[in-house]
Amino acid sequence: MTNTDTAGPAWGPELAATLRGPLIGPGDPGYDEARAVYNAMIDRKPAAIARVADVADVIACVRAAREHGLLLSVRGGGHNAAGLGVADGALVVDLSGLRSTTVDPVARTVRVDGGCTWGDVDHATAAFGMATPSGIIGTTGVAGLTLGGGTGNLTRPFGLTIDNLLSADVVLADGSFVRASADEHPDLFWALRGGGGNFGVVTSFVFRCHEIGENGNVVAGPVFYDLDDIGEVMRWYRDVLPTLPEELNGWIGVLAVPPVPLFPEELWNRTVCAILWCYSGPQADADRVLAPVREFGSPLLVGLDTMPFAALQSAFDDLFPPGHQWYWRADFVREISDEAIEVHRRFGARLPTGQSTMHLYPIDGAAARVGPEETAFAYREGGWNGVIVGVDPDPANAELITNWTREYWDALHPLTEGGAYVNFMMDEGADRVRASYRENFPRLQEVKRRYDPGNLFRVNQNIPPA
Repeated sequence: MTNTDTAGPAWGPELAATLRGPLIGPGDPGYDEARAVYNAMIDRKPAAIARVADVADVIACVRAAREHGLLLSVRGGGHNAAGLGVADGALVVDLSGLRSTTVDPVARTVRVDGGCTWGDVDHATAAFGMATPSGIIGTTGVAGLTLGGGTGNLTRPFGLTIDNLLSADVVLADGSFVRASADEHPDLFWALRGGGGNFGVVTSFVFRCHEIGENGNVVAGPVFYDLDDIGEVMRWYRDVLPTLPEELNGWIGVLAVPPVPLFPEELWNRTVCAILWCYSGPQADADRVLAPVREFGSPLLVGLDTMPFAALQSAFDDLFPPGHQWYWRADFVREISDEAIEVHRRFGARLPTGQSTMHLYPIDGAAARVGPEETAFAYREGGWNGVIVGVDPDPANAELITNWTREYWDALHPLTEGGAYVNFMMDEGADRVRASYRENFPRLQEVKRRYDPGNLFRVNQNIPPA
């Protein structure tokens, strides 16, 4: 439906007439493209998709949803594991047209629109030799990753993404527009930092930036080990990581070496235990800090090199393009026990496809110095954010990757903390959501009651109002 068409839902023409951006319905060209998300296992058919052009459009959509009793979903980058940016029969607020960024090099901040990807942010901040902590893939949406917490390559030196969030502009369930920060709506600001999309539509963020390396360059890359060495490698990693300078971040995983010219051809498609290191401190200290990493064990490849941080953050973009089949399961991990290592060895040897993988991202250093009650994100005692993903471009392999992921998770889950990073969760039920917020859940319910008592924002890992 265009802004003047009368086809589609009864409320469509009225809403379309108020929007600057297009309202796309099932009969319109581009509808299938507009409803597609990163995970091709998700095949949902919204009633309409509003590609909003500004905050006024967002407000109009929220008010229309309230007035007409519509199911409302909010799409940022579309990367969410469970595809929660779209829902059957919903009005989708698609923020992808809101993509501006503004860096203040004096204040060391960056203002980011709600439809930006982290590639947009990294491009903007790199010109000033700075970065904001985010994830590991540049095509990930800023909004979803931030609202869930944000773990990645800069977690140890600078904390989670939410630890660097200074303010957020939010359209609330009643259609009003507020700014949330430590000084304005502090209860909402607390809840936004980890509480997901439960509290409103965030139209822009302001983040703290950090100078990294030398002119924005880091020393980073993978170190690959034979899968048979996973016990030795994981035990060393769990013990050495807390002793390393916080400027050195490293996440560990099981994966198949991508068949790309960056790696020796004899390693292509070989299943390995890998650690992805990122050193963001002074370049003069890099050799000393990285010596233990380079020298440990019998690596198949030491791929550490100096590179722009933005290049590191986009390194996986082409390896994991939109449109693949994905099945995710996740847990927070307090310890990498010997029993857990055996599970990783066993299921790593059964890697079902070349893109399926397991990652453990550290919640250490600066991230662990924030108290569990200081933000909605409650897992702050160190440890790791763990995720298992089955990935493949072929829909015929959907069952294969799903079964491997579930079986792997079933074997590992009893050895974990019980909750998970909400950005990595599928539709797993209310108990899992509650476990993911621990003692913070009742407070989140109270904030929800204040800002969204009717649970308008419920297409998410939902926190029902108290």
